[in-house]
Amino acid sequence: VRKILIIGPGQGLDTEILKCKGFDVTTLDIDDAFSPDVLGSIHKLDMFEDKQFDLIVASHVLEHLAITYLDQSLKEMARVSKYSVVYLPVHGRHFQGRVKMDVKGIDLSYIFDLFNYFHKPDGVTPRYCQGQHFWEVGMRGFRVKDLKNRFSKYFEMEDDYRNKDWLPSYNFVMRSKVNG
Repeated sequence: VRKILIIGPGQGLDTEILKCKGFDVTTLDIDDAFSPDVLGSIHKLDMFEDKQFDLIVASHVLEHLAITYLDQSLKEMARVSKYSVVYLPVHGRHFQGRVKMDVKGIDLSYIFDLFNYFHKPDGVTPRYCQGQHFWEVGMRGFRVKDLKNRFSKYFEMEDDYRNKDWLPSYNFVMRSKVNG
């Protein structure tokens, strides 16, 4: 059985699907309203042992952290798990032209984003998404290459991609560099 830690489980659909598939799933959230298995914050995972999990899933979690907590959170994620999958919101307006056919899996897609590259978030004030986000992918200092550089301190990038079916999301699949 593979052990998975879901950070920020939300309504719990992912958790239930993974449990039905036979995975050993633990949930963690800072808010007890979501009834997590463990109440706590991603930047302080000392309740878990080194490499206790095979995988961490953090879907739309990291952008809720002030920059002062981001590196510590990444370090903790790399310590407690072999792999991490991180989903992050993409800032701005998104437009897509797409041709998808059921013939040989053809899926041609062009995504165009409108960003405000001149604005740089301070990383300590939650100004975005109705005061819930400190930063988002695409903002100056938080472009994909900036985030990959930040992640590379603790992770090897296995894959990163834009979700064509949900334009406001960018996904990172990473393997921990931290020995535990």
